[in-house]
Amino acid sequence: MQTSLLKRIAWIFAALIIVLGLAGTLGLHLATKSLKAKVEQALGQESEVGELVLGWSAIEIRNIRIHAPQGWPSQDTLRAEKIIIEPDLRGLLSSQVKLQRITVEGGYLSILRSREGNVRLLPSMLDKPAVDAEKQAPAMPVSIGLIVLNSSVVEFFDASIRKTPHKLRLEQMHARIEDLQFPALDQKTQFQLDSVIKGKRSDGKLALNGWMRLDNRNSEVSTRLRNVDLVSFQPYLVKASETSVRKGLMDLDLKSSIRDNRLHAPGTITLSELELASSDGPFSTFMGMPRQAIVAALKNQKGKITVQFTLEGNIKDPRFSLNESFTQRTGTAIAESLGISIKGLASGVGGATHGVGNIIDRLFGN
Repeated sequence: MQTSLLKRIAWIFAALIIVLGLAGTLGLHLATKSLKAKVEQALGQESEVGELVLGWSAIEIRNIRIHAPQGWPSQDTLRAEKIIIEPDLRGLLSSQVKLQRITVEGGYLSILRSREGNVRLLPSMLDKPAVDAEKQAPAMPVSIGLIVLNSSVVEFFDASIRKTPHKLRLEQMHARIEDLQFPALDQKTQFQLDSVIKGKRSDGKLALNGWMRLDNRNSEVSTRLRNVDLVSFQPYLVKASETSVRKGLMDLDLKSSIRDNRLHAPGTITLSELELASSDGPFSTFMGMPRQAIVAALKNQKGKITVQFTLEGNIKDPRFSLNESFTQRTGTAIAESLGISIKGLASGVGGATHGVGNIIDRLFGN
């Protein structure tokens, strides 16, 4: 009798465990389906989420895609093979959302600079009409400890220099972004990025390292370019009427800082292995300088031209205007590197004083 009762109790517990297990599985399935719909809703109508997996310590979003709007230069504004979100379990009971880490694997992002010079990304999310502040509920604070990008791609389309947007492609991107606080954005956000810059003849490398505060735009950033293909950067270097580049490489070192909306960025550009197209006449120019002076400088300086400059201006100016002292310093540096006298510079080679300044402005302006 006692043995029979124990068996029946054992069967009851077994059945209860099976029922609870099935209910838990069904509940998890329904919760995952509901969360997937909410993610797609938050990303906009153009978004697709292949699969969402809920784990004990992380949420994994697979095969995410946001289609580009009409007129965008690429098919998608965002893609990712996998996004892993790890919440801070210690902060679950607090009044803000805390995410310990977000990891993006195989990501893709397209960025467009318009003809007016405005930079746009993720238009389905960031170009939405502003909501009346009085009607909008206060946003819940969100804290992100670390964002990691692995094996990602960024395509930058620039319509400000060409009617058909000029494309620069960054591949094999690895990046770390630390400490983001929404919506305040009042913390120093540290970042580090390494990437390959695709070129028509050869690939170069880009490295960024520094910090910025997104609320007031204060920052300190070190930028390093190595062996970048000049042909890919040709629209930034020469005007349509100037001598074009057959081949060449560019190195750039730039240390920029912004305080109280004032930009100060000393740097160095080195051009090497430069080969220009055949001269179109005795007055042909390259980067605002006489082509003949460039050719002579390459012969005299073992195939390299190095120019030091300082970029300064008010970042609230939509064109990041360069002040007169920068123009004078840049012109003097170019003249010295090319062996052009200051007198000659003032009497007829004045375009050189603006050449490099315009290049930096076009690359980093807006």
